[in-house]
Amino acid sequence: MDMDDMTQRLLAGERRALARAITLVESGREDHRAQAGELLQRLRGHGREALRVGLSGTPGVGKSTFIESFGCMLTAQGLKVAVLAVDPSSARSGGSILGDKTRMERLARDPNAFIRPSPSQSQLGGVARRTREAIDLCEAAGFDVILIETVGVGQSETMVAEMADLFLLLLAPAGGDELQGVKRGIMEMADILLINKADGDLKTTAIRTCADYAGALRLLRKRPQDPRDFPKALTVSAVEENGLEKAWEEMRTLSDWRHENGHFAARRAAQARYWFEAEVREALLSRLNREPVKGAMTTLAGQVENGAVSATAAADQLMREYLMM
Repeated sequence: MDMDDMTQRLLAGERRALARAITLVESGREDHRAQAGELLQRLRGHGREALRVGLSGTPGVGKSTFIESFGCMLTAQGLKVAVLAVDPSSARSGGSILGDKTRMERLARDPNAFIRPSPSQSQLGGVARRTREAIDLCEAAGFDVILIETVGVGQSETMVAEMADLFLLLLAPAGGDELQGVKRGIMEMADILLINKADGDLKTTAIRTCADYAGALRLLRKRPQDPRDFPKALTVSAVEENGLEKAWEEMRTLSDWRHENGHFAARRAAQARYWFEAEVREALLSRLNREPVKGAMTTLAGQVENGAVSATAAADQLMREYLMM
């Protein structure tokens, strides 16, 4: 791959070049990883900054429907929107459906939108391992808003908050009482709670649920990166497209305040450090799959199975002989 040509095409906003670049960074081949690292280094300092918005929620809460309605609203305002959707991978076959473009049919046809589904593979936290690098590529390609849709997650899945400027949590009506909202984990990481499906017979229930969560948010400890009245809960209807303008207004208000008070840049710097440390951990773990460590692990695993040595002692031996250099 010609890195000079790829860099220029990416900075020019070519969609085909962006798709190829994301495929490159997602590859596990060593030569592809080297090329991906070179490409990302060439794109540093391009001066472009997108608003990175992470979206999470339980399965069936309407994340894809919300993203399509919300994305179409943004493109109608002249903004370029990239959607990085993460699909769960099968624990048995390793495959993923990757059907987000089918779900977001209207947004997929929009010339100002780019949708890229990726498999989660074995990555925990609701995101794919290389989603962070894909975000950098989309930002370099000139997109104004990047929406990161996680797989359906639970209360402890908060990794998307480490790669987004704003973190939205979509909730279903009648999803819990005030005590549910006080629970730690994903709830306290969210910047804005969106009670989706506030339409039809569920509208009254959604309004009541929103009030419950708003009360719960007032009990959480105040965060330094939040202005007054944040985080907050809002009702939206992705189907009827109600509440989307209000949600976007609140997102811009929060983003502008963080820019003005230095929290935006500080957060991105902290995220860069977090992902550097994560890459170091991943690199150390990858050594377990290469010789001679892989063979030593197989031998020691057999000894553990036979009861000749304890798991703790075998792990200590492996660390001393191969990894503590």
